Amino acid sequence: MTSITIKRALLSVSDKTGLADLGRALADKGVELVSTGGTAKALRDAGLVVMDVSDLTGFPEMMDGRVKTLHPTVHGGLLAVRDNAEHVAAMEAHGIGAIDLVVVNLYPFAATVARGASRDEIIENIDIGGPSMVRSAAKNHASVAIVTDPADYAIVASGETTLDQRRTFAAKAYAATAEYDAMIASWFAFADQGQMFPPALSVPLKLGQSLRYGENPHQSAALYLPAFAPGGSLADHRQVQGKELSYNNLNDADAALELVSEFRDGPPTVVIVKHANPCGVATGETLVDAYRAAFACDTVSAFGGIIAVNRPLDGPTAEAISEIFTEVVAAPDADDAALAVFAKKKNLRLILTGPLPDPARGGMMLKTITDGALLQSRDNGQLGELKTVTKRAPTAQELADACFAWIVAKHTKSNAIVYARGGSTAGVGAGQMNRLESARIAAWKAKDAAEKAGWAEPRTIGSAIASDAFFPFADGLLAAVEAGATCVIQPGGSIRDDEVIAAADEAGLAMVFTGMRHFRH
Repeated sequence: MTSITIKRALLSVSDKTGLADLGRALADKGVELVSTGGTAKALRDAGLVVMDVSDLTGFPEMMDGRVKTLHPTVHGGLLAVRDNAEHVAAMEAHGIGAIDLVVVNLYPFAATVARGASRDEIIENIDIGGPSMVRSAAKNHASVAIVTDPADYAIVASGETTLDQRRTFAAKAYAATAEYDAMIASWFAFADQGQMFPPALSVPLKLGQSLRYGENPHQSAALYLPAFAPGGSLADHRQVQGKELSYNNLNDADAALELVSEFRDGPPTVVIVKHANPCGVATGETLVDAYRAAFACDTVSAFGGIIAVNRPLDGPTAEAISEIFTEVVAAPDADDAALAVFAKKKNLRLILTGPLPDPARGGMMLKTITDGALLQSRDNGQLGELKTVTKRAPTAQELADACFAWIVAKHTKSNAIVYARGGSTAGVGAGQMNRLESARIAAWKAKDAAEKAGWAEPRTIGSAIASDAFFPFADGLLAAVEAGATCVIQPGGSIRDDEVIAAADEAGLAMVFTGMRHFRH
């Protein structure tokens, strides 16, 4: 069947948006309306004539509405193949009338979970009859139209559907039930049962937006969003202005937001990221002070970078950022002055996230590999008790710089070395194949930054150095000594720890062990 005239429609929706208008349009086409519970009441309140499902089936809704559409009269009317003689005979023998259109949206399971409802209420918001009708109608899309998206109401309001339309509806319908079942399976596995790695992984993701291309122009890409996501992340960002976000923009902005969230309860902080690595991070008395300190760390890499801040963006900071080309700025919010400044930069992408998430929050991270996927818990490890392993303990300022550098190193690609002094990064070495090279690169960057700024000395002089993993040899630590560092923070745990500690003592360094590694690949 190609084109079908709708004679009977079954409507059962949780979200009543657009329902009355659809009901009127169908009724004007002579369509018989069949409905359930609250949907039937909403249609009657709109002045429409509606048959209750209980009148259609001959059975009342029962068990607090758990059982109402799970009946052969309903599913027979949906599943019957209209040009199959045996099916037609069965319909006639059992008084089953054909249903040409089903309009369903499901119980709000995700919203119920999101508002912190009790377990009993969450269970009651697992829809059974709705998905069953959706699947039956979608399977028989040759004869039945299934609408799960209110955006499609206008199509069926005409009173007719084409086969191409019904195929499209069926595809959307199965995607909707798959996502719904995945949400439920995910909640049961992770939240209810506390399973970190369930036997089968169900990940409910919905298309957020199509992207212009992937990492490179010859690759296609899209952003998918989870059903359950904390606030303050890219999952619920609002883009205020600028060009469409690209794959690389989103990847880098996520890295910047993850790092700046570590400082959400701290002083004004600015993070500048390039290719998913921080190239400058600083705190300050004001946001603009923090930006200028972060920018000074690496003025070359900052060009075309991604900036994230832990405070609502203000006018002076926006003015400072606007002095060079910046791809994306991410902030919890922005005042009118900042918005006015950026409005002059039409290509700059400004995204607002709302309050930043807790960096210690739980959650899982999924990364695909060829023909598979890797799943792990988030790296939400926080600094605990530090162990001084050298003869000299760090001063209060050295310890503060070390802790700051450690947080930045946590969000820097391995092998990661970060120098910091006075609440600012001095040099960052990222993604090298050995730790010594990272230490040398970070020191060289600090020296280059000092020359560009006209400083008397690089900020590595008197700095603290953080290493995301232990020093396997003393050479990386000695490179830090040569750069002027006076304090080291690292996980410890190398078979050569004694050798590294002895080298630190000989150089007069203070060194603390965290006992926690932060590889980031």
